[in-house]
Amino acid sequence: MQDPQRPSPLNPVPPFVIALFLVIIGVEAMFSLGERGMIGGPEAIGWRAGAIEDYGFNGDILTWMMQNNVWPTEHLRRFVTYAFVHGSFTHALFAGVLLLAMGKFVSEVFRHWAVLVLFVVSTVGGALVFGLVVQDRPWLIGAFPGVYGLIGGFTYIMWLRLGQLGSNQARAFTLIGVLMGLQLIFGLLFGASATWVADVSGFVVGFLASFVLSPGGFAKLRARIRHD
Repeated sequence: MQDPQRPSPLNPVPPFVIALFLVIIGVEAMFSLGERGMIGGPEAIGWRAGAIEDYGFNGDILTWMMQNNVWPTEHLRRFVTYAFVHGSFTHALFAGVLLLAMGKFVSEVFRHWAVLVLFVVSTVGGALVFGLVVQDRPWLIGAFPGVYGLIGGFTYIMWLRLGQLGSNQARAFTLIGVLMGLQLIFGLLFGASATWVADVSGFVVGFLASFVLSPGGFAKLRARIRHD
């Protein structure tokens, strides 16, 4: 019999990561079932488009707020809410699966609250850079900028471990390199989308934020600044 006090070799997925996954899949299930006429009646066909307009992020909205110095809550919330609206079931499923995988891995090193903060700041940071840089102003939707932020946390962990082992720390960036290579291939085959700017920005924000959010990270950063 297994000793009930013996720690499990596999750490469970943090509850908030599961909750985020369920929200993403739940929202997508509502849209998908509505498009198939299984719930909501004829109006349900337009639920996804309506949600994109109400909760998606668009650079034109950011420009309008900056030019007029007006920051209404209904638009500020878009920096986060866009992560829960996806273009298709496949889009939502891939984002959800990566969220579970990266959230579980990073939470084995980071505190659970830090992983949640990492996801949120990467989501916001990805949207902000997207809105400031991208010119053609497509709608930004989906959890990938936040997920890429978790990949940034994963890269930070691997970067530290490789440094401790005396190995080439550049190997820590293999995963993000592969993912961006796949995005390039899909873009060439099916048409490029400027949303990759938000993904890369989310990764960079996540990697940099990990210096502060990792266990003891803020103290180490403060000590390094004082030393310098």
